[in-house]
Amino acid sequence: MDKKILVVDDAMFMRSIIRKILKEAGYTQVWEAQDGEKAMELFRDLVLLDITMPGRSGLEVLEEMLGLVPNVRVIMCSAVGQEMMIQKALTIGASDFIVKPFKADEFSRIVNRCLEQ
Repeated sequence: MDKKILVVDDAMFMRSIIRKILKEAGYTQVWEAQDGEKAMELFRDLVLLDITMPGRSGLEVLEEMLGLVPNVRVIMCSAVGQEMMIQKALTIGASDFIVKPFKADEFSRIVNRCLEQ
């Protein structure tokens, strides 16, 4: 699949897990960023964005991305227990959210749905 996806998470193991799931789903153009600064340089067709990161939070990065490219698709990734943050992200303009830990099939379904929009 030719869609360009950026995975933003400060945890390398989480980026690796997500990259593997995306590869198995047929996505070959996957970039990674460990923080919001790098994410702003690299964002693509779809961004998978962690909410809690050092430096700028995922919510701050989401707002900045939408300010630059209003139709960018961003899926927020958060740990269980961050429901208030998820609601805020959706209000700001996130396309969807994925709660960690997640199942690969659920993850792929959400990614595919967002890319089809």
